[in-house]
Amino acid sequence: MLKYNTLPKLPDELLAKAKRYGFSDFQIARFVLKSVDRLIEEDIMLVRNERKLRGILPVVKQIDTLAAEYPAQTNYLYLTYSGTDHDINYENDQKSVVVLGSGAYRIGSSVEFDWCSVSALTTVRNEGYRAVMINYNPETVSTDYDICDRLYFDELSFERVMDIIDLESPFGVIVNSGGQIPNGLATRLNDQNVPILGTSAESIDRSENRHKFSEMLDQLGIDQPRWKELTSIDDIVQFADTTGFPLLIRPSYVLAGSAMNVVSNREDLEYFLKEAATVSKQYPVVVSEFIENAKEIEFDAVANHGEIVVYTVSEHVEFAGVHSGDSTIIFPPQKIYVETNRLIKKTAQRIARELNITGPFNIQFIARDNYIKVIECNLRASRSFPFVSKVLKVNLIELATKAALGLPVTKPSKSAFDLEYIGVKASQFSFHRLSGADPVLGVDMTSTGEVGCIGDDFYEALLKAMLSVGYRLPVKKIFLSTGPVRDKVELLEPCRLLASSGVELYATAGTAKFLLDHNIECTTVSWPDEESHPNSLDMIREKKFDLIVNIPKNNSRDELNNDYTIRRSAVDYNIPLITNARLASAFIEAMNRYTIDQIAITGWDEYKS
Repeated sequence: MLKYNTLPKLPDELLAKAKRYGFSDFQIARFVLKSVDRLIEEDIMLVRNERKLRGILPVVKQIDTLAAEYPAQTNYLYLTYSGTDHDINYENDQKSVVVLGSGAYRIGSSVEFDWCSVSALTTVRNEGYRAVMINYNPETVSTDYDICDRLYFDELSFERVMDIIDLESPFGVIVNSGGQIPNGLATRLNDQNVPILGTSAESIDRSENRHKFSEMLDQLGIDQPRWKELTSIDDIVQFADTTGFPLLIRPSYVLAGSAMNVVSNREDLEYFLKEAATVSKQYPVVVSEFIENAKEIEFDAVANHGEIVVYTVSEHVEFAGVHSGDSTIIFPPQKIYVETNRLIKKTAQRIARELNITGPFNIQFIARDNYIKVIECNLRASRSFPFVSKVLKVNLIELATKAALGLPVTKPSKSAFDLEYIGVKASQFSFHRLSGADPVLGVDMTSTGEVGCIGDDFYEALLKAMLSVGYRLPVKKIFLSTGPVRDKVELLEPCRLLASSGVELYATAGTAKFLLDHNIECTTVSWPDEESHPNSLDMIREKKFDLIVNIPKNNSRDELNNDYTIRRSAVDYNIPLITNARLASAFIEAMNRYTIDQIAITGWDEYKS
């Protein structure tokens, strides 16, 4: 193909062969039209239109789930250029609704979005439409093959989605239930006049593009952390000198905090800026101030034509700085001011009206002393939608899908204030399978799953959730390295409770001195690289501890490396580890309130909402 410079000169046979061999329209544009980044979108459409004009189109085949032993009439489908006829007939009655899934399971894109996609499909079918799913992850519906009418096991690329839309001629496409991949396709699909159901592609772009979103907040008078769009490292360094550290680096259109980092000094700033620019070449990188000791709050809601139908407010146990996919979340919130809750709802409603949202959306706030700032807004379902839906016992995605279909949606008769129980979501990590990874939490997501539990109060629910993800009771010996003074103070009273209940405390020198100065008995142990005894690394290898609490002083690479051996050894020797002071404090408080025999084993349907 390299010897051809125009599409008309490209022979039909060669173009068809390239498609059979798996070359995308993007690759053909690069090879033949020598496309530059500035024109690549236009050139991709030129290739697409050319091959459609020549009749070089994929056909739809059914996956033979019966190994040719019997005729297979399944709804498992895929597209191929190595065929001549479709295995199915298309009605072209505009009764199909296409739901774009979340793609493969990986860190950052997990089963929460599958739950949202399946809930959307179920609602679509219940409302009399043909439910069509596009997703290259078979696990989405493989255990319930009849959950949708047609399931395309194929890639979630613009080209493949457009191929299927051409065949289906759908009533519309739902891009808001499958996470970031479908959301990122909204603008390109809209440019081809594909009917996007729910919130418009223009509004999605205003939300996802950090620059546009920040401009909108400024116009609305909504407070946000100070920020600057990346133009050069020199400009960012100047911003850092004015604002001070720490700073948050945030690319646009990414999932799970990819390339998002909190930096504490100029060296780390330059290092992570290069990484962020590489991940998000097409969109700007925004650097903003990072507000320490602030509470992070999730606002999950469904709106219809800009008016909020139902909403939930949940809070993170950890201070802001831990990715929402890794954090421990409480719903309903237990420790935020009534005024903060009011301001959050009022601000969210203004954003919903400005963006004319129809469907699900999530806003992340930070709050300190009754002042709130908006971190970001996603016009799609978030990871917390399944959790809050289960706790509230209202399927938010069902309501969102009805709104997107243009059906009447009524507000639920109950709210979180009516609940007589508490839900806590704890994250599951797989650091033991990631050799050498540092098991410390930050703005980049690292969890591989989560558990939601319900209890009569916060501490019962927290203890259930923590035990469900691998923590153990009873705890008789704890090793502490508690980082900065603020975190030492946070853990002071919990440690006093532990000591008074007979738990043996071991600590590195600084933490041990702090505890002894406050009349809390503990044993001093040396750092792993010290030759004195008792040595913390030796005791970890001998599994002398039931729990390790290791809190980094800050997010600089040097500081993270200082305690790496302790954290990594805890994982390697299967000792429960906590790296956040607020979570450690809450877990210790829960251990002091409940024994394992006092935890109620209660079914979800036994909690009356």
